[in-house]
Amino acid sequence: MSITKNSTLGTVVRGIRAPIIKSGDYLAPIIVDSVIKSSVAEGFEFYDRDIVAVTEAVVARAQGNYATVDDIAADIRSKFPEGKIGVIFPILSRNRFAVCLRGIARGAKKITLMLSYPADEVGNQLIDIDSIDEKGVNPWTDVLTENRFRELFGRVEHPFTGIDYVEYYKSIIENEGAEAEIIFANNATVILDYTKEVLCCDIHTRMRTERLLKSADTLIYGLDDILTAPVNSGGYNGQYGLLGSNKATENSIKLFPRDCEEFVADIQARMIEKTGKNIEVMVYGDGAFNDPTGKIWELADPVVAPAYTAGLEGLPNEIKLKYLADNDFADLSGDLLSDAIKDSIRKKDTDLKGSMATLGTTPRRLTDLLGSLCDLTSGSGDKGTPIVFIQNYFRNFSQD
Repeated sequence: MSITKNSTLGTVVRGIRAPIIKSGDYLAPIIVDSVIKSSVAEGFEFYDRDIVAVTEAVVARAQGNYATVDDIAADIRSKFPEGKIGVIFPILSRNRFAVCLRGIARGAKKITLMLSYPADEVGNQLIDIDSIDEKGVNPWTDVLTENRFRELFGRVEHPFTGIDYVEYYKSIIENEGAEAEIIFANNATVILDYTKEVLCCDIHTRMRTERLLKSADTLIYGLDDILTAPVNSGGYNGQYGLLGSNKATENSIKLFPRDCEEFVADIQARMIEKTGKNIEVMVYGDGAFNDPTGKIWELADPVVAPAYTAGLEGLPNEIKLKYLADNDFADLSGDLLSDAIKDSIRKKDTDLKGSMATLGTTPRRLTDLLGSLCDLTSGSGDKGTPIVFIQNYFRNFSQD
């Protein structure tokens, strides 16, 4: 299906299949070849400002950016020599945190695990908010021990996974030979009543958490400080450490990819060479959207897009069509209405911030919007489409 300048289509998104990527693969030419082959097979052309997006998972796989539980443990021991660590605000995830916790516990003597409640930072539910209300618990002020938590709520299973994360995380710590103590609180400074050595495991609130805890007599690190350099010749991420990692095996993790700026520039140069068009490129991770049923905010990665080409910088600058139709041109219809709206779009200011005509548009960064679009397109299962190709994203109603 060819998309021409006179197309009746708006944004078109395609999941592009690619070979299974292995460690050591030179990924950029594989991505470009996959997109080119798809264009031949499916009959679409290329235009300036088309977008090639690649999931972070295959970038990290090609880089061989993996680390083991022993790598994590060694770095933990080097940073927390006393071995009595407060591990605070982790998310509830077998994929995202369980293996990390195994490594942290292997490098410690005692873990005081402080869980936020009723849910973790990204919305995974530990306890139903209605149950908290019924028991008269104030999550903003009340600190609960494990025994008190069990007295109030009993055994609590996650509604989607069926996992009792209190039990699960405690078993991971104890199976690694460390002593486990579990408390529940939402004030970061509570942990200082238990230990002065703290590993902050939150993602998007980590800077505030560390700021609240830092003082002359505390030793504070975040997950983004662990494995920022190779340990035992394993993988690392100099910027994000363990943030953005995923379970690979029971004893290893895939880290968030590094050096992505070079990667997107390489693909862009290759696409220009192959097509003659200036194609934008990005690497994407989790989309930044909220599940209305499960209440889970999908963004467990530190950022949506670890790298992207310059043309994807900024925010949308769009006019709300229905606002114009219902207000400025309420007396028009048919072609006259369409022509008036198109003319308004062509004449719009380069910065519409604060304008009533933008009411209801989405004030989010382009890379966050595109990352969500890509994540929903590629999925995280067996679709086999780690590349997403987007066309017409920057074309509007005034452009025929």
